[in-house]
Amino acid sequence: MKFKLIYPKWAKLDRQTEFHLPPHGPVVFAATLPEYVDVDFVDENLQAIDFDEAVDFVGISMMLTVQVKRGWAIADRYRKKGVKVIFGGIATMLHAEETMAHADAVFLGEAEGRMEQVLADFRQGKLQPCYDFIDDRPDIALVGPARRDILDRRLYNYKGVQMVDLVHASRGCRFNCYPCAVSYLGGRQFRPRPIDKAIAEIAGIDNNRLFIVDNSLAQDTKWEMELFKEMIPLKKKWCSHPIEDKPEVLDLAAQAGAWYVYQAVFDTSDYIKERIKRYHDHGIGVEGTILLGLDGHNEDNIKKLIDFLLEIKLDLAEFTVLTPFPHTKAYAELNRQNRILTRDWNDYSADRVVFQPKNMSRERLQELLDYAWNTFYQDEPQSIKMARLFQQVVKKEMADNTFRPRDRELSGQSFGRLVTRE
Repeated sequence: MKFKLIYPKWAKLDRQTEFHLPPHGPVVFAATLPEYVDVDFVDENLQAIDFDEAVDFVGISMMLTVQVKRGWAIADRYRKKGVKVIFGGIATMLHAEETMAHADAVFLGEAEGRMEQVLADFRQGKLQPCYDFIDDRPDIALVGPARRDILDRRLYNYKGVQMVDLVHASRGCRFNCYPCAVSYLGGRQFRPRPIDKAIAEIAGIDNNRLFIVDNSLAQDTKWEMELFKEMIPLKKKWCSHPIEDKPEVLDLAAQAGAWYVYQAVFDTSDYIKERIKRYHDHGIGVEGTILLGLDGHNEDNIKKLIDFLLEIKLDLAEFTVLTPFPHTKAYAELNRQNRILTRDWNDYSADRVVFQPKNMSRERLQELLDYAWNTFYQDEPQSIKMARLFQQVVKKEMADNTFRPRDRELSGQSFGRLVTRE
């Protein structure tokens, strides 16, 4: 069976550097398919779709809300040709009802142990409109190594610089943050993979640089420390979402190769200042993730927040505006208050204001987003800050002899030249 798996194109954010990471959802899904399925993967961000190619079945994997309209258009074109289409992925789960209008089937939830039945239904002409497993999650031990072999690796080296590979060590999140849909997508229970299986996958990735995509590693201290201990001999260099703010955990993370973290900065408290300092004291860089437009925000405290970010010397900062994605507390509250201004999903890119802010106009919040980017990077451009962060990982790799020869030719160049926007 020839199964064409497509990752729809999506528009980069206005300030986003133009490189592409290998997508995680499709390679994790591909690992759930039986051996008799011949998977042909297309990342439309980097490859053109050959709609004339003969295929038996098409799968469309959507991660982001800004992918859904393109995903629907792709499906419509295949279905006009009589080719069956199934959708899956995070954005499919968030937009299931609308997606069903463009699909022969939608798959909601985690696919491990489930695809044999779906494919049997397909072969028998009995494909169900919806396979809903959102509240029936498989045993986390069933998660196997992702099928990175379906990727064209050449596409994910940016101007000779080796990009990170994505991997996950857990699913679910015990937190239920206001703007986040993870508690809906993966459940409120933290579900760590068996450490031996997670370590085996990490060790088997032919890339020294990784992004551990778990929503937060700071959920179970014992598990987190055991994971880091087992990672130390691998000498990988990695970034992640928050690490637990305990000296013993941060020390192990640094030994395990922590390169930098994405850390939400939500106020100007001494706690945040000290939290960033503790990362830096352990040699771990910090990219602050800054969400603007919460109901507690007004123009003055947004400007004070930007000044604070410069004071605490973040390595990088990424600014977004509150975006009420379906199945979040933000969506429920703003919808109830009739403050959602558009449901054109192409605008749900986290850099466009799609709701009515409480303390300012929609237009003013959009202006303040630009102000935040311009002010934070006015003295030192984003490309220079990125270069410094890249140099940090190169130093770590050279110290333990894991610096790849293919990057060695770049060590004398300005990394800023390599990451300028195209």
